[in-house]
Amino acid sequence: MVQSKAIANKNLKFEDFGLISIMYHRFNENKYPSTNIQLEVFKQQLKIIENSGIEFIHPKNFENSVKTEKTKRKILFTVDDGLLSFYENAWPILKEKNIPFILFVNTREVGSFNYMNWSQILELHQSKNVEIGNHSHSHEYLVDEKPETIREDIVKSMDIFKEKLGRNSEFFSYPFGEYSLEFKKIIQDLGFKYAFGQHSGVIDETKDFWELPRYPINEKYGEIARFNTLMKTLPLKYKSIEPMDKYLLQSKNPPKIIIKFYENIPNLRNISCFSNEGNRWRNSSISFQEKNILEIKISEKFVGERGRINCSLKEEKGFWRWLGLQYVVSEK
Repeated sequence: MVQSKAIANKNLKFEDFGLISIMYHRFNENKYPSTNIQLEVFKQQLKIIENSGIEFIHPKNFENSVKTEKTKRKILFTVDDGLLSFYENAWPILKEKNIPFILFVNTREVGSFNYMNWSQILELHQSKNVEIGNHSHSHEYLVDEKPETIREDIVKSMDIFKEKLGRNSEFFSYPFGEYSLEFKKIIQDLGFKYAFGQHSGVIDETKDFWELPRYPINEKYGEIARFNTLMKTLPLKYKSIEPMDKYLLQSKNPPKIIIKFYENIPNLRNISCFSNEGNRWRNSSISFQEKNILEIKISEKFVGERGRINCSLKEEKGFWRWLGLQYVVSEK
């Protein structure tokens, strides 16, 4: 079986598979379908990864796997919030299968109802396969706060990490996947090397290491057919995206989005994009300014807290190049 998987992957001729990152929250908590996954479905997902010959990468090898191990199919497993249902239901499976992962913890909730306590977190921290990542202290909508408030919250979490675990992590996860240029700069200045959002896409060396994509997995977006599709996504490499700031003021809503891709992407003009402008998912109007410069024309304002855009480009053998954007929509 192992040999057949190796042969199958060897026959896939992509220059860079990138790194797929997936994110979970709750396990077998049926009251919360938007953040929950059923345990039996989770086991099926792990089997899909195994049968596809996709390798779980250790967080300590994160950057090297992105920059040098391009021909390997690989995945990074992450879990946000440190909920008790993860510890009780998923941790025993991951431990038995020797699967490495990052658990992102917001320090204020540790030990409260339905959350892991420090003793349980320390147990994971002492495992060779686990990185305890920083997820802020309060897990509030920090992106809407003043810079000094954001910084104070993150510094508090870092101090608690150092007290309880002996060190702070190099990995950060933005609460709700929301960030701005100001928020990102604070995270950089505080010494974090990597920060994750919740926009979809595949990590490669061209991605901003403080705006890393992940696929959220839950009951709605974790069903098996979709999960199989996610495991066949590839990076869609770009040089720049305008506007750079993912915090969108109403005066700039809807945004004019310009993506400058790398020149060597085959069949780039076959790309298609979808957005939730006007609070309804639809096919976006797109045009090329130059061979590799794409304009996405958003005709209606983004409504609600988040504006999302997903672009995909079909490849051979059922694979797709994928790029997701998420904008935080300000009330101002």
